[in-house]
Amino acid sequence: MSSYRFTLPSSSGQDFVSDEHLPLIIYFYPKDNTPGCTTEGLDFNARLEQFQALGYTVVGISRDSVKSHQNFCNKQGFRFELLSDKEETVCKMFDVIKLKKLYGKESLGIERSTFVLNEKGEIIHEWRKVKAAGHAQEVLETLSR
Repeated sequence: MSSYRFTLPSSSGQDFVSDEHLPLIIYFYPKDNTPGCTTEGLDFNARLEQFQALGYTVVGISRDSVKSHQNFCNKQGFRFELLSDKEETVCKMFDVIKLKKLYGKESLGIERSTFVLNEKGEIIHEWRKVKAAGHAQEVLETLSR
């Protein structure tokens, strides 16, 4: 099993070093302040204490800037960090950049996905092509088993 390690700028204003936050729930999402991404973020936020009680840190990752993440966190009241992956380094590490079609136009974007890393930084659960609504609950139920 390979170990996933990365450092990215965070909405906290500090660099987020993955090794310092294991075990870790990482959810990749397309864009700040969009309906699906807001729903998903609010769902993770609502269950944050339950994830923390199980020992997990929760972070969201998109290609948006730190400033955009800070505005999104403030507007929605998120109590977890959002990480900025403008260079798509971590997105490529987890293979979440996919060809998407919207209104007949094709573009490369983030496929909504979630990964759970254990204490060694290894993936122990993954979800791809996630539907935003209800997903955080599904992750919680999986980790609570």
